[in-house]
Amino acid sequence: MLPQLRDQVTAILERIRDSDGRVLRRYMEMEKAFYDAGGLLVVGTDPTGAGDVVPGYANQRALQLLVEMGLTVEQAVEVATRNGALYLEREAEIGTIEAGKRADLVLMRGDPGADPTAFEQMTLVFKDGVAYDSARLFASVEGWVGVR
Repeated sequence: MLPQLRDQVTAILERIRDSDGRVLRRYMEMEKAFYDAGGLLVVGTDPTGAGDVVPGYANQRALQLLVEMGLTVEQAVEVATRNGALYLEREAEIGTIEAGKRADLVLMRGDPGADPTAFEQMTLVFKDGVAYDSARLFASVEGWVGVR
């Protein structure tokens, strides 16, 4: 992210910071109660064009937050994949790894069950059957992510 954009985003976050985490914990409690009651919880980001949602990072953090709120890694991944496909009414073609379905996959270093930061250790991303090297992708956009 460009430094001037990072400064703007940081300033906004400082103004709304929940210093003791009360608000975040309350949201997590409500989402967990919704999930436990059988609600269809999904993961999604809101790339509004403001440049403060960097593709990929928000979803990694969402998975970590789902684990922090009490879901297992398997449940968190299901919320982020299968549940999204159900919500979009596209479960016949995406959302799970099954014969006949399109599957975009990631290969990560580590075990997110033992260390949720493993979600941040993507080494390969498979999209439409093509493998992309994560480190090379990030290096190719360094300095302009959030502006273009």
